[in-house]
Amino acid sequence: MYDYLIVGAGLYGAVCAEALTRSGKRCLVLERRAHVAGNAYTEQIAGINVHKYGAHIFHTNDARVWEYVNRFAEFNRYTNTPVANYKGEIYSLPFNMFTFNRMWGVSAPAEAERILASQRAEIPGEPGNLEEQAIKLVGRDIYEKLVKGYTEKQWGRACRELPAFIIRRLPVRLTYDANYFDARFQGIPIGGYTKMTERLLDGSEVVTCADYLSDKPRYDSLARRVIYTGAIDEYFEYTLGHLEYRSLRFETETLDTPNFQGNAVVNYTDAETPFTRIIEHKWFEFGRDENGRELPKTVISREYSTAWQPGREMFYPVNDAANAALYARYRALADKETRVSFGGRLGEYKYCDMDAVVYSALALCDRLLKDS
Repeated sequence: MYDYLIVGAGLYGAVCAEALTRSGKRCLVLERRAHVAGNAYTEQIAGINVHKYGAHIFHTNDARVWEYVNRFAEFNRYTNTPVANYKGEIYSLPFNMFTFNRMWGVSAPAEAERILASQRAEIPGEPGNLEEQAIKLVGRDIYEKLVKGYTEKQWGRACRELPAFIIRRLPVRLTYDANYFDARFQGIPIGGYTKMTERLLDGSEVVTCADYLSDKPRYDSLARRVIYTGAIDEYFEYTLGHLEYRSLRFETETLDTPNFQGNAVVNYTDAETPFTRIIEHKWFEFGRDENGRELPKTVISREYSTAWQPGREMFYPVNDAANAALYARYRALADKETRVSFGGRLGEYKYCDMDAVVYSALALCDRLLKDS
């Protein structure tokens, strides 16, 4: 008999497995996919650690979380400095003085602030949707070139139909600081996230290609308690209806060139380009292998945002009022489950940065161990 059955070997499940195993508990981890690490999974191609489900950059202000993940991986000094391509024009992201210089030809923060203030005044009151929120943050010019097309491709809806809060954390700086994240700690595990996750899972029994929900009674009988990180609506057999997600499709290819775009992340912000961005994976680790040797080839992934349908991977919860209300009803059902804890992006139906996932998983384990 196991103490815990953990459904899902992504970051949340792996952290739970590590914390509980370290405390003397016996854990069985079931993973539906053929690999561990969830959407942070990295696979080596041509000597490059490829982020198979999109770019993952670890960043946090929480010293405890940073100290924790560094037990299982050595992190490099990668700093996320994406750029935007609007019909061949290149802009710095997040919006900073490099962006404003390219957009308006200004070089002084006071000049940029004057233009921003003038354009922000278009929205005098509380923004009622994402378009109004974006204009109030960065003005009409930047919204039209760098926000509108990308966002509508990402969500499959007009910006006027999206809630304002989606874009409230958009960084705007009147400095020449191109670091996207305002975090004390930032980097990518040397050797990839898969290796880090495998170290987290060391000491637990892990079974891949195992569908918990297809044989739930038998799996439940193997452990005293369950930690479930899958989709909460699927757990309850969609009895209240489907929660909505956006999914992603990737076109990945290996190129016989050492440098395709010169940056790890390039967003394509015009509406006409069908994909949202191109990831050139080698630049997450500075174009070198683990031994410091330069890599002669490169691997790129074009990322397409698509509507979610059963059978596709769930990436981004659609956080509108209807889905929030439906999730609340599922959450009420989950709260009645006495042996099951729900956690993670799918279990809690919310987008989570990786540091928040680690913090939440450790907090859950603290509560479970205290109550045991």
